[in-house]
Amino acid sequence: MSLSHQLQVVSSVFASTFAAWRGSSVFKQRKQPAERPILFDIEASPYCRLVREACTALQLDIDIRPCPKGGTRFRLEAERLGGKQQFPLLVDRNSGVVLYESADIIAYLFKAYGRGETPPRYRASALQKGGSYVATVARGLKGLKAKPSQAPAQPLALWSFESSPYSRLVRERLCELELPYTLYNLGKEQWADVGPAVRRVKSGPYVPMVGGKREAFLQQYGRVQVPYLEDANTGAALFESEDILAYLDQTYAR
Repeated sequence: MSLSHQLQVVSSVFASTFAAWRGSSVFKQRKQPAERPILFDIEASPYCRLVREACTALQLDIDIRPCPKGGTRFRLEAERLGGKQQFPLLVDRNSGVVLYESADIIAYLFKAYGRGETPPRYRASALQKGGSYVATVARGLKGLKAKPSQAPAQPLALWSFESSPYSRLVRERLCELELPYTLYNLGKEQWADVGPAVRRVKSGPYVPMVGGKREAFLQQYGRVQVPYLEDANTGAALFESEDILAYLDQTYAR
C-alpha cells in the first residue's frame, strides 16, 4: 500500500470515529424488498451519511445515484422525481414513497424495513449531525464535487458497510465520477465480525453467522472483505481499495 493511500485510510478512520462508527453493525437482519430503493446521494453530505448509516444497520441494499456538486448525470432526474435538487432523496419503488430530509427518510426506512421505531443511535439528532459534519471535514470534502468521467452502460456493484474506512474511499470516487452503483450492505452481524478482515478481534478461524449475508458472501467469494467491486461492463472484480481506485480512474475518469 502506498504512503499516500495509507494517509487517506488514516483520515477515513478519523471520519468514522467522528461519526461514532455508526453504520458498522446490523440492527436487524431482514429479507431484502422486492426492488431496491434508490438513493440520490452525495457521499460527502453529512445528511446523506446518516441515511447510509441506517441502511447498513438494516442490511438494506440500495441503488445509489451519485449527485455531486456540478454533476449533470442524475441531478435533473432527482428534480423530476422529487421536485427539487436536494439530497438525500429516497425513491422506494416498493411503496411509491418519495422522500427528502434525512430524519424523515431514516424514520421511514426503520418503519418499512426494521422493527418500526428508529433506534436512538440512528435518529438524526443535533449531536449525530454535528459528528457527521466533522467526518466530512476530516475527509477534506472528498466525494463532494463532480469530476469529468465516462458514463458506464450498466451500474457497478459495491459491497461495503458505511463506516468501513477503506470502502469510504471507493464510494467517494464513485460519487465524484458520477458512477451509478448498487450498494450491497455487508454490516457486522456478530462479535466475531469485528476488526479488519485480516486481523479480527476474535482469534481462530473466522466463522460467519449462519444464514447471514456474510456467510453467503464467503461461500461465493471465498473471503469476507470490503470493499469489493464488480463491474459488469468490463468483467472486473476487485477487493483492495487502492486497486479499485486505480481501476475507476483508468476506466472512467477523463
